[in-house]
Amino acid sequence: MQKNITLPRAISLIENEGPGFRELLLNAQQANVPVIGITGPPGAGKSTLTDALIGNWVAQGKKIGVLCVDPSSPFHRGALLGDRIRMSNWYLHPNVFIRSLASRGALGGLHPKIIEITEYMKSAGFDYIITETVGVGQSEIEISRLADLTLLVLVPEAGDEVQTLKSGIMEVADFFVVNKSDRPDADLFTRHLKNTLSADPQPRPVFQCIASQQQGISEICTAIEQVLEIRDRPQHFQRQAEKAFQLIQRERMRNVDLKILEGMFREGAELMEVVKRWV
Repeated sequence: MQKNITLPRAISLIENEGPGFRELLLNAQQANVPVIGITGPPGAGKSTLTDALIGNWVAQGKKIGVLCVDPSSPFHRGALLGDRIRMSNWYLHPNVFIRSLASRGALGGLHPKIIEITEYMKSAGFDYIITETVGVGQSEIEISRLADLTLLVLVPEAGDEVQTLKSGIMEVADFFVVNKSDRPDADLFTRHLKNTLSADPQPRPVFQCIASQQQGISEICTAIEQVLEIRDRPQHFQRQAEKAFQLIQRERMRNVDLKILEGMFREGAELMEVVKRWV
């Protein structure tokens, strides 16, 4: 990590495109740190599961970085929920870093600068980086393009939500976690979920847990570790290519302004003449 700048300060610089943020990113030490995505409908217990995963890995001496993406305040565009409230047990722990980021209206349940922030965090010496999204909808599957492994968190009452999510996040999730499995019909819901997934060419595991009581968490952590060890390289290369494409596209579009384009057309420019100027 670059000297003379703290991790919170560096993230703020990147988030707000402050002076020198590009140099900060380009000069950051490259490191292969697994990114684990936690997503699911509101109320499924994503934060509770994240808290439980942190506890399991910290007990093993691991260093964990966490990015919690929250809805934006309509007034100051900051995160509505803060890290102190969400995971107060770990806020001052020396092996845990937690940062709340506002979604700022970005589609996909993530922050607009999530790729850059995550890549920079990899230089800070973490063993795992966990990214928790805003509650997902059918089309909010961006987490799968960011994370090396994506966990979809559901609850036993989520039967109708599964149908809604079926053509979206359920297709890209690697693990399914039925949280609050002490509730009625949890076993029945889990069986139905497994049946729904049984037609997949490559089976994906379904876990039950009670995250608030740490029940079932060690099994999930072990499975995550095992999958990350054997994760195929072609998929990794594809994900890296998608990230690079997004960053390059964003950089090349930085100076393109819609009002400038509109003004050019008002002055009589033709479509391809305008396009030629910017490519």
